[in-house]
Amino acid sequence: RGLGLGTDRAIRMSMTANDLNAAREQMIHQQLRAWDVLDQAVLDTVSRVPREAFVPQGYAELAFADIELPLGQGDRMLAPKVVGRILQAVAPKPTERVLEVGTGSGYLTAGLAARARSVRSLEIRADLAAQAAENLAGVGVCNATVEHRDAYANEALGSTAYDVIALTGSLPIDDARYARQLAVGGRLFAVIGQGAVMEATLVERISADQFRRTVLFETS
Repeated sequence: RGLGLGTDRAIRMSMTANDLNAAREQMIHQQLRAWDVLDQAVLDTVSRVPREAFVPQGYAELAFADIELPLGQGDRMLAPKVVGRILQAVAPKPTERVLEVGTGSGYLTAGLAARARSVRSLEIRADLAAQAAENLAGVGVCNATVEHRDAYANEALGSTAYDVIALTGSLPIDDARYARQLAVGGRLFAVIGQGAVMEATLVERISADQFRRTVLFETS
């Protein structure tokens, strides 16, 4: 069961900076590196972004665990190694604009923002959007905006061409409108499939009408 807010806060306060750094380094070496997240820029980003500031209430003691943490209503905070693989795959650059669909707690948002020019994140749940915005502000992220919006609503994506698009929820079948939103040279991460047969896929826009798809790993 979840811990109460007071216990959650007490756990954070009882952990020294050395404790947090040790737990973070263990997460990086035993989870990310073991799952082929080897890009040093990504590892540095994960080292800098305080995951403990984004975990849901009651789960402070599991901030660095190799699990998905519940956000309510069936939503989950992605495991650290998956966040690492996404960042490694889409590789945002300091001049690039990012669209994220599914903000969740805001942890991936912060990782994307640490490497990109700007991040626009859409979250269908009002409570998660508000909490994520608070989490991001709490750690000083100022180049990411969170919008309470359904990505499938009319005009939700707008007309901007993005260099990076990250979908944090799965798609039962490929949805070409996201790839069409990429600028030439842009990269899209999406999990596509149903049930136990899902593929984490990187889509790259090579030209105006040409795309390259690479399956990164299988998941469920």
